[in-house]
Amino acid sequence: MSERSAVVSGASIAGLSAAFWLRRQGWRVTVVERAAGFRDGGQNVDVRGVAREVLDRMGLFEAVKARHTTETGTVVVDARGRVTAELPSDGPDGATAELEVLRGDFARVLHDGLPEGVAFVYGDSIAEVVEGPEEVRLVTERGRELRCGLLVVAEGVRSTTRGRVFADTDVTEYDLGITMVFGTIPRTPDDDDRWRWHNTTRGRQIHLRPDNHGTTRALLSYTPGDDLTPLDRGEALARVRARYADAGWEAPRVLDGFDASEDVYVDRLTQIRMTTWHRGRTVLAGDAAWCVTPLGGGGASLALTSGYVLAAQLSRHPGDVEAALTAYEAWMRPLVDGVQSLPRGLTRVAYPRTRTGLALRRVAEKAFTSPPLRPLTRRLTQVSETERPLPDMPERHLPPESA
Repeated sequence: MSERSAVVSGASIAGLSAAFWLRRQGWRVTVVERAAGFRDGGQNVDVRGVAREVLDRMGLFEAVKARHTTETGTVVVDARGRVTAELPSDGPDGATAELEVLRGDFARVLHDGLPEGVAFVYGDSIAEVVEGPEEVRLVTERGRELRCGLLVVAEGVRSTTRGRVFADTDVTEYDLGITMVFGTIPRTPDDDDRWRWHNTTRGRQIHLRPDNHGTTRALLSYTPGDDLTPLDRGEALARVRARYADAGWEAPRVLDGFDASEDVYVDRLTQIRMTTWHRGRTVLAGDAAWCVTPLGGGGASLALTSGYVLAAQLSRHPGDVEAALTAYEAWMRPLVDGVQSLPRGLTRVAYPRTRTGLALRRVAEKAFTSPPLRPLTRRLTQVSETERPLPDMPERHLPPESA
């Protein structure tokens, strides 16, 4: 009865990609999202590497490109705002990618491009998972009961359903020790069309990026520091303000802007590393399975690709869910491992704590953005790259009664 039905938990990039491709293959798809409605907010993400081909196969490449943030390049600036280095942004996968888009805009394009027949349940989440040999029985927090042949968990890095299905030995939450605070602030005449990035002592960074909504996206990122995620907004921002009291450049403006912003988000960068991404008829996708964090980059590209590969392997192994999910893991693992394996000492280099460390970083920036080394630096932004072709997926026509 439920063999060709799927429940997708989470309505961001990975969940919407899975819903798109499963529905395209004729599955009955229900998406469960804990938010009360579609979430338009979020900061910059990009589409790189093999994910560009996935987006093209969806027929949504131009729609995403039309939502570009307007960012044209990436520069490092000093305390006076003067450019000290410019990262290579030529080509589709530069520091500023060709497909540079806000998370909410990206998700909106995917949502609006879904095949007909995808059902949504908002304001609810999964409370119980009971695996059976032929189906998964779900009970939601609001008491709704759902039965399906496949459960796709795409809830993000702090997934609760992951903990219900997978053993503690399957999951490692690797804390990178970095706090990030994101928010949208008013745009000023001094803002331009570049991503401006400032480093200062005590492991602090300040980022300002243009968007296509007439505002500016700001980020404060630092290490070491306490985990602010359990705190309420006021206390968290008070601690950040104390940390950035003498940071200079645009720090006062960003802090004042965060106080008035409606979409401030505090995160503690945590990688998710798992021995397996599936158990029975339940499978993880996106950050719930492998969160690579902004430090690794490419999270949105991996999320988008995961939905395609999952549906493709299910179509290639009809009636054998275990074989399909095993093949899904085998195809995605090399991509994830390539991004998740961060270079040794990266945090120390990226977040200098002393004036000497900051001076050495500036020397390194000039060296790596000089003409001889720019090709090497350019390769660092080319995540989600693979020489393997995407697995084939047959064309399917939706059943007339459910289309």
